[in-house]
Amino acid sequence: MHAASDESLITRIASGERAAMQVLFARHHVRVFRFVLRMVRSEALAEDLISDVFMDVWQQAGRFEGRSSVSTWMIGIARFKALSALRKPTHRSLDKEVLDAVKDDADNPEEIQQKHDKSDILRRCIEQLSREHREIIDLVYYHEMSIEEVAGIVAIPENTVKTRLFYARKRLAEIAGDNGLDRGWP
Repeated sequence: MHAASDESLITRIASGERAAMQVLFARHHVRVFRFVLRMVRSEALAEDLISDVFMDVWQQAGRFEGRSSVSTWMIGIARFKALSALRKPTHRSLDKEVLDAVKDDADNPEEIQQKHDKSDILRRCIEQLSREHREIIDLVYYHEMSIEEVAGIVAIPENTVKTRLFYARKRLAEIAGDNGLDRGWP
């Protein structure tokens, strides 16, 4: 069953086959988790959302129409759940006094070395992009999705994806330059 296509697994899941769900989960949970984590920036919330995503896959497998790949469909579900979670108000806001009271320890040598690591710096640069630009960069470069797939997930025209990608790269180059990285990133 491990060699079965995602589409055949969805068909089996729709008929209630738990083993097919286990294979699909094993195949895709890390990728979907990383996508959600980059959006919500909280491991605990990402774990909760991943559970919801795969519960939806289990419950809605019979509704899968095959208009996209199964992984694209799951990323779309994950994106919707992450955006919904981000829209909910958080009750854990800290006031200025609490933030000022937090001790600011100087960096140790290991932390200093990590800051000089180019991939670490680049990751921080990406975090400075707008949510829309981070999302496009994440889907195109980290999840290796085509412009067409990204357009389907984000529900915007392909030309808008291309435009956002252009401006995201341009802004990322500016931020990276400000952080001492040249165009020869790893």
